Amino acid sequence: MGALKEIQPIKTGLKGEILIPGDKSVSHRSVMFAGLCDSEVKITNFLHAADCMSTVNCMRALGVKVKELDENTLIVKGNGFHGLQEPQSIIDAGNSGTTLRLMMGILAGQKFLTTFTGDASLSRRPMGRVINPLSQMGANIVGRKENKLLPITVIPAKESLQGIDYQMPMASAQVKSAILLAGMNAEGKTTVTEPYTSRDHTERMLEGFGVKLEKSGTSITISKVEKMTAPKEIHVPGDISSAAFWLVVGSIIEDSDIILKDVGINETRTGIIDVLKAMGANIELLNVRDEVEPIADIRVRYAKLHGTSFGADIMPRLIDEIPIITVASMFAEGETIITGAGELRVKETDRLQVITDEFNKVCPCIKGTQDGLIITGGQRNNLQKTVCNSHNDHRIAMALAILGASGAGIEIENSECVNISYPTFYDILTRFE
Repeated sequence: MGALKEIQPIKTGLKGEILIPGDKSVSHRSVMFAGLCDSEVKITNFLHAADCMSTVNCMRALGVKVKELDENTLIVKGNGFHGLQEPQSIIDAGNSGTTLRLMMGILAGQKFLTTFTGDASLSRRPMGRVINPLSQMGANIVGRKENKLLPITVIPAKESLQGIDYQMPMASAQVKSAILLAGMNAEGKTTVTEPYTSRDHTERMLEGFGVKLEKSGTSITISKVEKMTAPKEIHVPGDISSAAFWLVVGSIIEDSDIILKDVGINETRTGIIDVLKAMGANIELLNVRDEVEPIADIRVRYAKLHGTSFGADIMPRLIDEIPIITVASMFAEGETIITGAGELRVKETDRLQVITDEFNKVCPCIKGTQDGLIITGGQRNNLQKTVCNSHNDHRIAMALAILGASGAGIEIENSECVNISYPTFYDILTRFE
């Protein structure tokens, strides 16, 4: 069993400012794309967490120089767009689905062999959804279980990749990104069409590196690229998926008034704010400005929440926030109905099942469905202190911690998994106990 963490109830309202760590999605992409250029790029507010370090180690294995000036500042120097080198050994992607899926896109058109492995969780996650469209482009990628699971090897294609017009069965930023990144090495045009728009960090950052994209509705088109031009510096905004935990705790603990500093408010990621506002949350954007991504300080104050319903159309904008939205729903008056969240069954865990199993130990008020949850709210006075298991899922661990801190306390098994995305989370939370 992993580390057991005891969380005490927070007795008074939260006050003050919290500096949110760098966005995980932007941190991954900043290192990858900088590594495809031939000039130095300084990356500030980089998220020094396990997943992002998997990407750093991957790029180093491919011949990219990455120097760590301090924990959150990197200097990346690549060898140009065609300058990646064959790794000398197998690359370990750790727990990071983003690292693995995006790198398959980047490597699909390379002239050398790369083999990936990962931890037990990543080894269970489905990769066929990326391998299938890349194979249609002419990539040669093989894996376990009929090319669906790790270990996965990217073999040099016999001929150049060819652009495709791909209709995605579900919205997924990782799948979309992998296809677009492969499209940079493909003859002709590559078009990806989603049923709903997923997070667009790849598109925004590619344009920041001088890559031309065509956009029409939910379709993105990219053509073959010969060179990427790096900016001298990339400042990574605070991660709204990390801010989400404080948005909820500030909304449900009476007399709270906190400001979350320098948070990315990319509209493809702000579904959490839309849903909390629909529940009656008191959330205000301050000091809004535009850098690589739109950024703001977010003020959240306690409010009496009520239940709501949402589904597939907003899901790509908040898929990672369902565990913490469940916590908000347990405190809200009335019923909250979540649908269209079937993708959660193939995350780090089957998150729908884990939420139902573990959160119900604190208070039996959640019913799981095939693609969602039904949560009976108004449970503030019914929460019991108990032992729950994170199942080594960082977002489950943090949501459970907020649930315990906002109620009767909690003990969390396998609590150390928060290091995947938010290593300082418990330190910040215990400031308020």
